[in-house]
Amino acid sequence: MYTKNTVTILLVEDDEIDAEAIHRGFAELKIANPIKEARDGIEALDILRGTGGQQQIYSPYLILLDINMPRMNGLEFLQAIRQDPELKTAIIFILTTSNDDRDRFQAYENHVAGYILKNNAGESFIEAIKMLKHYWTIIEFPPRGITKCTL
Repeated sequence: MYTKNTVTILLVEDDEIDAEAIHRGFAELKIANPIKEARDGIEALDILRGTGGQQQIYSPYLILLDINMPRMNGLEFLQAIRQDPELKTAIIFILTTSNDDRDRFQAYENHVAGYILKNNAGESFIEAIKMLKHYWTIIEFPPRGITKCTL
C-alpha cells in the first residue's frame, strides 16, 4: 500500500540488463516502492515535469541516474535539473559503470547524494541497494507540493 510518503524511484537507465538487475535487487530485498523508468535524461525530465506525454511523478522521489545514455546523458541531465527551480532539490544517486574521476567530480559538483559503481556486482551491489533503502527510510523529504521555502 502506497501512502503520500511512499518514495517513488525514478530509474534513468538505457540498458535493459542493468535495469532488470536493479529490479531484481529490489525484489530480493523485498523493496516494493514504485519504480518509474526513463531511458535517457530527456525522458526523465518529461516524467518529472509531466510533459512530452509522460505522467508526472510527485515528491517524494529519489532518482537513480546512469551517466552514459543517448540523447541527454546523466551529466547533462544533472546540469538541466539543477537549473530548474522546480526540480533543483531532487535527490539523485549516480549508478554507473564510469569510474572516470572527471565524471565523479562533475556529478558531485552538481550535488549528487552519492556515486555508486555498477561494476561492483553481487553482494556489494545488494549492499548499495540496502544503503539506498535505508537512506530514503530515515531522511525527511521536503513536504509534498512545496518547491521553495517561503520563510
